[in-house]
Amino acid sequence: MLLVASALLSLQVGATDVTVTTLAAKLAAAEPLTRIERVVFFDIRLPRLAMGALVGAALAVSGAVMQGLFRNPLADPGIVGVGAGAGLGAILAIVLGALLPPALLSMTGNALVPLAAFLGGWATTLLLYRVATRHGRTSVATMLLAGIALGALAGALSGILVYMANDQQLRDLTFWGLGSLAGASWAKALAAAPLILLSGIAAMALGRGLNGLAMGEATAAHIGIDVQRVKAVAILSVAGATGAAVAVSGGIGFVGIVVPHLLRLASGPDHRTLLPNAALLGASLLILADVIARVIIAPAEMPIGIVTAVLGAPVFLWILLRRRGLALS
Repeated sequence: MLLVASALLSLQVGATDVTVTTLAAKLAAAEPLTRIERVVFFDIRLPRLAMGALVGAALAVSGAVMQGLFRNPLADPGIVGVGAGAGLGAILAIVLGALLPPALLSMTGNALVPLAAFLGGWATTLLLYRVATRHGRTSVATMLLAGIALGALAGALSGILVYMANDQQLRDLTFWGLGSLAGASWAKALAAAPLILLSGIAAMALGRGLNGLAMGEATAAHIGIDVQRVKAVAILSVAGATGAAVAVSGGIGFVGIVVPHLLRLASGPDHRTLLPNAALLGASLLILADVIARVIIAPAEMPIGIVTAVLGAPVFLWILLRRRGLALS
């Protein structure tokens, strides 16, 4: 119900006076839509809504999977290096993209930065998985430490590239890093959708395995869970979903941390219900954050990463204080 309501609000609100009620009235009266109405509704708001739902669901499910895998409520998709690798890939494309052969530049076009971000996130994640896996077993502790190291390395390389960037490139880097759905299009949504949906389906199948891991790897193995398979599917699904999401929207924080916390407070820690609910709530919250980003300083637009941080940080602090109060009592 929240997802439906947020979707209708997203289609209703914007910088123009084109609304769902107006369009519905015209369609009911068999009146033709104007060119502006068709463009605003079908080419701007609908693809933006679709991309917001996909990105929000991907980030929230990935956060829930990471917290279950690491058995740590502070875990988020950034632990597996997707964010740092995607950021490095995007910075490489923005700062050094002009050095690519003209034929390759014309082939990629506006997709160069999203493609580089996606490849950077995947490459970092696969490297992290390779470092943490020995003799067919993946160490969660090693993955955590290696993720911190790779994130620091990616940050250092990104800093070097930022130092080399000119003023226009710095503006592009800042805008991409804050996250936005302003560049939403059907092409981007359809490019990200298959990977996000496939990764989401794979993550949904991990409910029983993540429930078992909550009791420890040894106990999970004793009750018949293939621990190594759960780890591999979890890491690859998070890399796929988050990599595609970050590639089309830039850096958007707090969704992957806050949404699973809110759901655990409301419906408990069972991942069989937590994961699908995370997809619905993550999509709803990101759509609502996008609505706020579009109207708060209209006709200009605020980066959605700022909105999620302003809204998510106080909620996260409230959750931490609440948990601490429960622990003290």
